[in-house]
Amino acid sequence: MKIKHFFILLAVPFIITTSFADSLAVFLSPEEETELGERFLKSIKSHYEFADYPYIDQYINDLGTYIGRQIEIPYFPLNFYVVKENNLNAFAAPAGHVFIFSGLINAMENVDELASILAHELGHVSARHLALRIERSKKIGMATIAGVLAGILAGGKAAGALMTSSIAAGIQAELGYSREDERQADQLGFKYTYASGFNLEGMITVLKKIQRERWYGEGGTPPYLLTHPGTPERMANIETMLQGYKKMPEPDKTKELRSRFPLFHAMVLALCNDKEDATREFKKKLIADPESIVAHYGLGLILEREGKINEALNHLKIALKKKEGSIPIMFAMGKAYQINGQYENSVSILQEALKISPKDKEIMYLLALSFQHLEQYNQASRVYNKLTFLPQVKDRIYHNLGLVYGRQGKLALAHYNLGIYFSKLRRREKALFHFNKAKELAGSKPELKEKIDKALKGLVNR
Repeated sequence: MKIKHFFILLAVPFIITTSFADSLAVFLSPEEETELGERFLKSIKSHYEFADYPYIDQYINDLGTYIGRQIEIPYFPLNFYVVKENNLNAFAAPAGHVFIFSGLINAMENVDELASILAHELGHVSARHLALRIERSKKIGMATIAGVLAGILAGGKAAGALMTSSIAAGIQAELGYSREDERQADQLGFKYTYASGFNLEGMITVLKKIQRERWYGEGGTPPYLLTHPGTPERMANIETMLQGYKKMPEPDKTKELRSRFPLFHAMVLALCNDKEDATREFKKKLIADPESIVAHYGLGLILEREGKINEALNHLKIALKKKEGSIPIMFAMGKAYQINGQYENSVSILQEALKISPKDKEIMYLLALSFQHLEQYNQASRVYNKLTFLPQVKDRIYHNLGLVYGRQGKLALAHYNLGIYFSKLRRREKALFHFNKAKELAGSKPELKEKIDKALKGLVNR
């Protein structure tokens, strides 16, 4: 039996039909949904390319998790992804995975529009709409459901490949969102957007943009409208909720995310879309404003992507002069100098960046790599070591740390770190070789021997 919760927001009453408490029994268990979410993510990754630029990933996750703090019962950690595809689409997958296509981001003018889309998708996550619908079809199997869901929600080129089975056609209707689902997601999204301090008008302006666009061939409908039915009705409902709306003071975090949006938008346009189209857009901005930070930064990223490093640096220097202390711009410059073999310049700009953002892992990694190229192995090993204590350590750090220790003649540490690297790659024989070699060379270093024994034990028990 569903429990109705009533929220009064800005003197506008509306009903949120939730499925907490009494109806939890008909949901997938969190463990089952986590498994399904992993399968879904694998399906999407097999058909689409994701943005892998660090500050794109950082911004969308900062924004999404900030809005997601409003969720009453956080069943899962939230993860956000930008898909490199020029379609107007966004969707929430099982277990708190939220995807937004680069084409939709490019159509946006401000962070309020992006926040409203993410808040709507988080409404689906919070109400566990997919969990309830999937439970009804669970007998079909997790792998099949993951593929069908990927086809329904992502649409486009993935749909046909992911929904080829006869079973898929039979359960597609069961897994699609209903009008009631959309109404509830909009109500929750309205609440989350408001509570996070963003302008609620963004909910209307972005839906109007999506409705106007016809990016799927002549007369075609953007995927976001196909997977989110009843758009005119939804806009009317949102406009009703907006009546009597009074803007709240903007929190500091909201101001920070708003200030970062223009460079994020430029990154997505420059790195996730057609280079010629993006170049034209940035050049138009330069004609309108020859000192445009966004235009110079975007052109710098495109030129760096094309290997035209000196031209890229010229634009990036102008952008940094206009926006001093910008970490994304300093990162791009450090990377460009490194590609150009100007390692001293790379070290200089990256050290300045670390003064501003001391725990920025991407800046730290580039700095360590530049020290490594300069054969300044003590400095490189110190920075790499710091990185191993920060969360989500990348495998390549252990590999480079092993090489750097080798250059310093610290062979036990070199083999130990290479052992960790190969262990993470699940290359057991190579890992065993390096760990055993490290143990042999460790001598009278009890702490290191203890670490090596623990690593060996982990390999044996795997």
